[in-house]
Order: sequence, then structure tokens, then C-alpha cells
Amino acid sequence: MLNGTLIQYFHWYYPTDHSLWKKLKQDAPYLESLGFHSAWLPPVYKGIHGDLSIGYDTYDLFDLGEFDQKGSISTKYGIKQELIDAIKTAQERGIAIYMDVVVNHKGGADEKEKVKAVKVDPQNRNEIISAPYEIEAYTKFFFPGRNGKYSTYVWDFHSFTGVDYDASKNESGVYKLLNEYGNDWENVPSEEMGNFDYLMHADIEFRNPNVTGELKYWIKWFYETLHFDGLRLDAIKHITPDFFNEWLEYIEHEPAIDKPMFVVGEYWETNNVQLLLDYLAATNERVALFDAILQHRFHAASKGGKDFDLAKLFEDTLVSTRPDKAVTLVANHDTQPLQSLEAPVEPWFKPLAYAAILLRKDGYPCVFYPDLFGADYTDKGGDGNEYHISMPKVDKIELLLQARQRFAYGDQTDIFDHANCIGWVRYGDAAHENSGCVVLICNGDDGYKDIDMGKDKAGTVNIDFLGNRTEEVKINDDGVGRFLVRAGSVSVWVRK
Repeated sequence: MLNGTLIQYFHWYYPTDHSLWKKLKQDAPYLESLGFHSAWLPPVYKGIHGDLSIGYDTYDLFDLGEFDQKGSISTKYGIKQELIDAIKTAQERGIAIYMDVVVNHKGGADEKEKVKAVKVDPQNRNEIISAPYEIEAYTKFFFPGRNGKYSTYVWDFHSFTGVDYDASKNESGVYKLLNEYGNDWENVPSEEMGNFDYLMHADIEFRNPNVTGELKYWIKWFYETLHFDGLRLDAIKHITPDFFNEWLEYIEHEPAIDKPMFVVGEYWETNNVQLLLDYLAATNERVALFDAILQHRFHAASKGGKDFDLAKLFEDTLVSTRPDKAVTLVANHDTQPLQSLEAPVEPWFKPLAYAAILLRKDGYPCVFYPDLFGADYTDKGGDGNEYHISMPKVDKIELLLQARQRFAYGDQTDIFDHANCIGWVRYGDAAHENSGCVVLICNGDDGYKDIDMGKDKAGTVNIDFLGNRTEEVKINDDGVGRFLVRAGSVSVWVRK
């Protein structure tokens, strides 16, 4: 879709009040007015702690806020019918819905099992540090609250590769379960931690055909229940691409899933773009990926101020290498303050960063919920101390979204010729009247660019759509205009 824009419609600390699905239904007209084409929802199924779970601690994929399990009927975000109503309302407003799929692990087992395992070095999971011995593992899931409705499948130790707790010894660690599918971890692309198949809880064994069969059955049921439009795949660094190739091919050819699915994966790699390219290749390019490298670059730029070289902002990022496969973002639930991948972008730089994803030709931009609505929360940091965090709505975010829909069309010329002031020109297209813009961002002193717009533009007058500069820029007889930007700011120049 041309100028498609995605919103991550939640954050880690969204209030535990069962209100998100009702709020999405209410917000749908507002999101439509800002040009959002899609919304990524949090995990919609029951987690370990019932309605206190954010959703990434998956317990029961079939409980969408319908059964009395883990202390509640509702999930954190609402009940099943509210979810169905919200999706329908959003889609009627032209907003596609992407579901968060968390199938790397399961937690909150209903029973323990005695199983043979070996203990491994947590920093190098290929290094076995014990002889095989019997542990008690939380690996049996039969979902008594659901009592076999929708699926009678029982998950047991044959369904998992590893766990992080031995109940018989009350001991934590990383344990490789020994079963008929192999004594090794599954093959994943990253060599981090030796083999990063294991992440948390009971790690799912995708070599078990009963598991893959159940997950195929589930995704068909999931689609028939909610009729969503795409998938966001969680923690794919820890899941073998072999599974996704089989599973996504099934989705593509299953007649009951009667629309093409947009699929984006979370492979969180902040330095080496080749690892992202390798994953694209390993999945036969069935997925897009979040550009974690660019997000981390925004974080560094916001911390570095004028010492950060803006001319290198996009260097070796996914969006510069494979723009057709890059979902660009400024923040997400994992990078927000006090979270596991904390890499916040300072408030002064956020308008610059959003201009850099919303107003350029390449990438599929994703706006983070607090950056549009704001957020306040309190939690403990890694040092054990409690912190209050305030995430204000990003300055001029609505104008930047409007600028994307009105002006950011046509070919693009980059002017990345200065460490503290860069810009680009969008030339517009015939399908969007008065489209085209000049964007300048600056992390140093007030800046400017003399830009040749062409003699056919001589005499035209431009204004800063954001209002950060109040002057008018008139293109001279040679077709050149001097476009301005304030220190630590962004300007979006459009025809008056």
C-alpha cells in the first residue's frame, strides 16, 4: 500500500483495566483520520498471570478472554467479544489488524513431569555441564478451565526442548530436555549464547510433528475466529526458520485463510545487518523484519546530540539495504524505559526520528502507542530501585502523520552532506495534488540547505508545515531555495 502506516496499539505498561479492546473501537475513527492503515495488537490470549499478563508469557492460545483460567476470564485487554468487535470496527475504517504470535514458549503448566535432562551453561547452551539426570519440569498443559473446547491437544515434555527450573531441587538454570527429537537444540541462525534456541519458560519443540500440526490447526481456528489481516512474529531469533517456512506455507495455501497475510518478524539485532539479511534468506523472504538497527541508531543519536553524525544515520540499516522488507520504528514495548531491551529515544529527537521514518520513500513505518497517546508508569529498574516514567506525546506527531498522507510522495533526493544537518526532497506525484516536500533535520545549531528545485518552481513560495520556522522560502529565478531548520529540530517545507 502507498504510504502505509502501522501503529503498535499498546505498550508494556498499558493499564490493567480490561479497556484496550473497547478503546481501539473508540479510537478507530481517530486512527483513520491520521492515515493509519494497520494496527498491531498485543498478544490476545491468556498468559501465566491471567489478566495481569502483558501476553508474552503464553499459557493458552485458545483462550482469548473466554475461560476462567489463571485467575480471570478476561485478558489484560478485555474479553473475547470485545476483541471481535474492536477488530471489526477497525477494519470497517480501513485499518488492517496484525496479531502478535508468541509460539516460542509456553508458561504456567498445569502439572509437573519427571523427565531426563542435562544442565547447560547459560552463556553457552552448547556446553553440557552435567550428566543426564531426572528433573521435575513444568511441562504438562491440558487447560482444565477450557476442558477440551476448541482443542483437546495435551502439551507434555515431548512438546518442549528445554526449561529453566527443576522443581525437585528448587533450582533454576537452563536444562536441555532429552526426548526422541534429539539431544541438541534446534537449529537457529544466531550463534549468540552458543545456540539461542532457548529463551524462557518451556521452549517449544518444533521438530515434533504433533506440535506443528497443533499450531497449524490453531492458526486456522484463530483466523476463522478473528479474521485478522497479518501477523507479528515474536522472538524469531529463537525459533528455527524451518518451522516458519512450513507454517507460513500452510497459511498461504489453507483455503479457510482467504486473504494474504502481511508477516513481520521480531529479530532484535542492533548492529549486524547481515544477520537480518540471513534470516530473510532462511525464510525465503516470507517475512519482513523490524529495523532494530535504525531504532538503536535513533537512540544513539538522541543521546549523542551534536556529536552524532547524522550523515551516517541510515548507514548499514535494514531500510537502506532491503527497503522492501523493513518495518521502521522509533520505539517499541521492549525498548521503552525499564524494559529488557531499553533503548529510549530522547524526547527532543523523537520528532526528528519520526520525520525520518514517516516522510521518506522507503520502509513501512510503525508508530508506538505512547508516542501518539502518551504514557505514565512506575516500575523497578535493573538496580532494584523504583522509577516513575513519563512518556509525553511526541511534539507535532499528528502533523507529521498528516504530512505523510498529504505530501510525502514521489521520487527522493538525499542531501546528507553535513554531520549536523541533513535533508531530502520528495518531488510529489500526479496522483496527490500539491504533494512533495523538503525535509530538514538538525542536531546542532540552526541549519540550512540551498536546494535546486528546478526552474519550473521559480517564484513558488514554501512554508514549514510543522510551524517550527515562520519564514517563507521563495524559490529564486534559478530554481534554488534556501530552506531553514532550527537547532535540534525538524522542518517540513511544502508549497504555500
